[in-house]
Amino acid sequence: RLMKDWVSPVYVFFNPKPRIVVISGWCAHEFKCCAKGCKATTWRFLDKKDARSTGNMRKHVKVCWGEDVLAAADDAKDANEARTKIVGGILRNGSITASFERKGKGKVTYSHRQHMRAETRYYKGFQSLMKTGRLEYYIPSPSTVSQDVRQVFVCTCERIAKMTKEYPGKLNFTTDGWTATNHRAFVAVSAHLEHNGKPLSLPLDIVEVAKV
Repeated sequence: RLMKDWVSPVYVFFNPKPRIVVISGWCAHEFKCCAKGCKATTWRFLDKKDARSTGNMRKHVKVCWGEDVLAAADDAKDANEARTKIVGGILRNGSITASFERKGKGKVTYSHRQHMRAETRYYKGFQSLMKTGRLEYYIPSPSTVSQDVRQVFVCTCERIAKMTKEYPGKLNFTTDGWTATNHRAFVAVSAHLEHNGKPLSLPLDIVEVAKV
């Protein structure tokens, strides 16, 4: 009976039929986000004066889907268009290009600017920017990436050291020197061997040449 009044575009980001739950003796509607990988729910108590408020729902959509997607849904002609073209397009193929189709006869405008530092921070701005259209993706933190890269580097060094020490044949070493565009000189040392019948080259180290 109440669903006929739910005409706001924000409803399209949640399951069409909410659950009716009782929390501490109070009856409420439980709206579950329909984004891939999102298990968040939003409650709206029915005995409150703001029983039809969508404030909490909009806050979740901004975090989970992104402000651009919510703005595109608000600009849609109706909730049906927002559900089929915007939300449906993202859930189907991860693309939000359909949400930016020209609507009406308004003037077409665009904006290009560099993202501010606050917009590219990992926990908020960067996550929203990188996961646009790919809400189910997991993006590791910078510290996790740094730790994994160091671990891979250490394991690779140990494997190369073991391979060269246990190699039954002769190893060939080469050096190569060059000057970078910033006028800094470098020298690389590589090892060459035959592995499983195929030639294999292993870069061992790259050092900067000290100034004379």
